[in-house]
Amino acid sequence: MVAEEKTVIKKKIKCNFCHHTMKIEQKCRGVDKCEWVCRRRAKHKGIVRKFIRHQTIFSKSKMCLFSWMRFLYRFAQGLRLRQVDMITDNIATSSATLTRMAKLLRNVCVEAVERMRRKRGQWLEGRREFVEIDESHFRHKRKYGRGRITGGWKRKKWVFGMLGVKHSRRRPILRLVPKRTRQELVPLIVHHIRRGTSVLSDEWRAYRQVLPALGYDHYTVNHSQASVNADTGCHTQHIERAWWSYKEIISRCRGNRTEDLLTDHLTLIEWNEWLAKKHRNGPLGRLLHDSAKKYK
Repeated sequence: MVAEEKTVIKKKIKCNFCHHTMKIEQKCRGVDKCEWVCRRRAKHKGIVRKFIRHQTIFSKSKMCLFSWMRFLYRFAQGLRLRQVDMITDNIATSSATLTRMAKLLRNVCVEAVERMRRKRGQWLEGRREFVEIDESHFRHKRKYGRGRITGGWKRKKWVFGMLGVKHSRRRPILRLVPKRTRQELVPLIVHHIRRGTSVLSDEWRAYRQVLPALGYDHYTVNHSQASVNADTGCHTQHIERAWWSYKEIISRCRGNRTEDLLTDHLTLIEWNEWLAKKHRNGPLGRLLHDSAKKYK
């Protein structure tokens, strides 16, 4: 079983009474058809039994592991189809079940990114890597312009993006900010971009004259005149294209209804670009690795 090879399912579990390693045995009933069993009657009365998914991401779920693995594959590969399609494919029987499953996996990815930030930081730098910065509006849109605005969206919210570009590699850093002011954006630039890095942007006044003084090679393009600077060749088309892709993913997952949900989806995008694509076994292998790390 793939899940067991990646240690998502525990390789060994000790009995609570005799503290000896329990064994896996098959059973006739149940979803998983096997369980952990300890038969050391000399130490305690009766047989101690535990679910095969004990202390794992599947522990509180009644779905079979095969359906879980199908959902894990779709989630890891970015195939986040509509819930009605996954119900039709018999992955789950209800929308609430799929929502809980997605939330569990999203929490795994968010914790993995936070662990990466604590361990080695999240920096954009390099001689051959340049960084494009831009802001975009991600506020939740009401259907047909009717109804109440969902909770948490009392003011306009902007997402400030820093995209590291090196050949075919893209590494985004996405942060939710209340305003596009210098006090909000410049500290994020200093915290995530090394000094001396080439930074490309439009001529937004918040960082137009500040970045060269901070030690960055700043190149700008005036979008009111052209999309590419004729003198320097500067453009922000990489991050502009990335905004379109990110918004499509988040709107398809309905991930901008609240600020917390939007923050989680932005972190999920970072997880895919910073961790999943670099893993030797691909996004699915990274997801299984992070799941085992969280439920260790």
